[in-house]
Amino acid sequence: MGKLWGGRFEGEMDPLMEKFNNSISFDWRLWKADIQGSEAWVRALTRIGLLSPPDAERLLDGLARIRKEWESGEFEIKPGDEDIHTANERRLKELVGEVAGKLHTGRSRNDQVATDVRLFVREEIDEIEELLRELQKRALDVAEENLEVIMPGYTHLQRAQPVRFSHWMMSYFWKWQRDRDRLRDLRRRVNVLPLGSGALAGTSFPVDRDSLASDLGFEEVSQNSMDAVSDRDFVLEILSWGAILGIHMSRLAEDLILWSSAEFGFVSMADAYSTGSSLMPQKKNPDALELIRGKSGRLAGNLLRLMMVMKGIPSTYDKDLQEDKEPLFDTLDTAKMIVKVAGGIISTMSIHAERMKAALSDDLLATDLADYLVRRGVPFRDAHELVGRVVRLAEAKGIRLSEIGIEDLRAISEEFHEDVRSVWDFESSIERRNVRGGTGLDALKEQLKEAKRLVE
Repeated sequence: MGKLWGGRFEGEMDPLMEKFNNSISFDWRLWKADIQGSEAWVRALTRIGLLSPPDAERLLDGLARIRKEWESGEFEIKPGDEDIHTANERRLKELVGEVAGKLHTGRSRNDQVATDVRLFVREEIDEIEELLRELQKRALDVAEENLEVIMPGYTHLQRAQPVRFSHWMMSYFWKWQRDRDRLRDLRRRVNVLPLGSGALAGTSFPVDRDSLASDLGFEEVSQNSMDAVSDRDFVLEILSWGAILGIHMSRLAEDLILWSSAEFGFVSMADAYSTGSSLMPQKKNPDALELIRGKSGRLAGNLLRLMMVMKGIPSTYDKDLQEDKEPLFDTLDTAKMIVKVAGGIISTMSIHAERMKAALSDDLLATDLADYLVRRGVPFRDAHELVGRVVRLAEAKGIRLSEIGIEDLRAISEEFHEDVRSVWDFESSIERRNVRGGTGLDALKEQLKEAKRLVE
C-alpha cells in the first residue's frame, strides 16, 4: 500500500528520511485508541449515509479482527507502516479489500491522532488514579499501626519539635491526594472530542459530532477545529502533573534514605527493595528509593522537553507535534512504576520506634518552654528571647535543658516556677498540639478518619 499522502509525489523517499519521519516505533501503543476511534467514525459515517450498512459491517468486522491481532500479539508491523494509523489502515485493506479506503472519508490524521492520544491518556489517568489510591491506603495502614510512635520532627534538616511518626506518614498522603485531585481535574480537559475537525477547517460532511462524542465517551466537543488539531495543552498538563508527582516521591525517598542510614536508624528497607555492593559485603543500599529520587528528574525533564517543542509552533498541526508521544509515554510509564514501587517500600519497611525515641532531646521542647511563659502572661517575643537565654545557659554548662535548676531559670525570668518541670514531657508536648491538622492523637485520628473517607 502506498503512502496515504503519496499522490502528488514522484520517486521514493530517502531511506534516512523514512526512518526520521516514521513514528510507528513508539506510537504503536495507540493501537487500541486508534481502533476505537475508527469504529466510532464508521458508525458516524453510516448515520449520515456515507457508508452503507454492509460496508460498515465489513469495516467493523475488519477492525475487530485487527483488535484481536493486537491483543494476541499477532499483528505484524511492516516496513511501510509510517505510524499506527497507517499500519491499521494497511491491515484493514488486507482483510476487507478496497472498502477500507472509505474509512478515511472526512477524517485527517491530524484529528485522528489528537483523538487517539486523548482516548489513551483518559484510560491511563483512570489507572494511575487507582494506583495512587492504593498507595494512600498503604500509607494509612502504616499510620494506623504506629500511632504511638514519637519521633523528632525536622525543619532545615534540624531537630525542631516532637511529632508522631504517623503524622509524618500522613503528610505524604495529602500530597498524593492533591495529585489525585489534579488528575481528576485535568481529565475533564482531556475528555474533549477533536474528531470531526479534519486537517484544520472541519470535515465537509455533516457528521453529528455530539453523537460521535457520546459514542466515544467524551464529555465535550471541541469548539474550534484549528485549535483542536494542534492542542497539546492536555499533554503538557499530564507532564506537569508527572513532574509534581516526581517531586513528592523524591522528597519521600530522601526522607527514607536519610532515616535508613546508620546515623538515623529510624527505618530499614526490606531486602526486596534494596541492593548490595559489588565490593563491600556489609552494604545494604536503598536503591529503590534512590531510583525514585533520580527518576523525578526524568519526569521534570519530560515536561521541559515538550514545552520547548511547543513554544515556536505556528497555528494548527505541525509535524513537531509528533514529539509529544515519547515524553508522554515515558512520564506515564515512569509515574506508574514509581507509585507501585513506593507502595511496596512503605508496606514492607521496618519502623524502629526505639531509635526514634532515643533521638528525642530536650531542645525539641524549647518552644513548649516559651509557650509555658506565654501562658503566664509573657508576650511571645519576650518569651522567645528568654528561652533563647535558657538554651545558651544549657550549652555553656554542657547540660540538658531539663537539668537547669529552678534558681538559674528564675534568674532569667521570675515567671518560671516549680511547675515548669511539666514541660519536659514529649507525650504532653504532642498532646498540646491537638488542633485540627495537628500531631495530637485525637487530631490525628480525625485526620485518619477523613483520609479513609477519601480512599474508600
